[in-house]
Amino acid sequence: MKSVIPVWIPAVLFLPSLAWADATGTPMNVAPMLPATDIPVVLLERAPVIDGDLGEWSSVPAHTIPVTPTLEKDEQNRVGTGDVVLRVGVHGDRFHMALRWPDETPDEKFRPWRWRNDKYQRTEVRDDQFVVRFHMSGDYDSCMLSKTNYQVDVWRWSAGRSNPAGLAEDQMHIISLDPMEEAAEFLGPYGTTYLLKRNDDGEPFYKNAKAPAVKKGDEEPGIVQSGPGSGSLVDVTAKGVWKEGYWNLEFSRLLNTGHGDDAVLVRGGRISGAIGVFNRAGNEHKSVSGTLNFLIP
Repeated sequence: MKSVIPVWIPAVLFLPSLAWADATGTPMNVAPMLPATDIPVVLLERAPVIDGDLGEWSSVPAHTIPVTPTLEKDEQNRVGTGDVVLRVGVHGDRFHMALRWPDETPDEKFRPWRWRNDKYQRTEVRDDQFVVRFHMSGDYDSCMLSKTNYQVDVWRWSAGRSNPAGLAEDQMHIISLDPMEEAAEFLGPYGTTYLLKRNDDGEPFYKNAKAPAVKKGDEEPGIVQSGPGSGSLVDVTAKGVWKEGYWNLEFSRLLNTGHGDDAVLVRGGRISGAIGVFNRAGNEHKSVSGTLNFLIP
């Protein structure tokens, strides 16, 4: 079991009296909570092509979703406070989502190797990411450090890792007050919270690249595409295109994949979720929405 990490990283909970300290001991306050929003999902006349071109979505109602940093005064958060334009629809047995948000430059490298001191060394350069989460089970809470146990289905798109494959990584996050093997541990307002992140079942479609034995160039890729992938891990089709200062991203997935590690999106139902935006960052260094209640026709 990993050691307890004394940090605060709730997604959207307003706890003005609480703070956490970074590696230098500097206090950082938890960001204010954003209100929940109902998102009506529309019936689409035709299924969009998942190619990052949002022209097909022009007739679909747009929802402007504010996002704010998880932590205040977080120098590693390069998104800040902003808006994501969201459109959602259902066609047949598939759920579709289109998103657009500002980003000055596309970051499409993930931890590349750089030649330094006569050898390749792994960098901490990260790609842009976008995540969507849906309630699966338990007592859903907008805060990761909650006093309840729950699970969420997570679709993680990354500009350098998943985008070349036209996919998002389908994952599950388990939040619990009870210890779990291989879970990260966080000190929160209700004691220790355990967070377990895991990929859904299946074969991955990319892998870490080994450093070349001899110098080839000043920089070499940190990951390589390893195949089409398989199983529940590749349930979610996704494609992003950066253009003129904006990422344009589409997701698509079956309403019911038949896989036990996926949320079921029920026709005529309602499901809670949220979105998060990363600008060449990871972990808690993101900007997030409040709870989004998707109303599925």
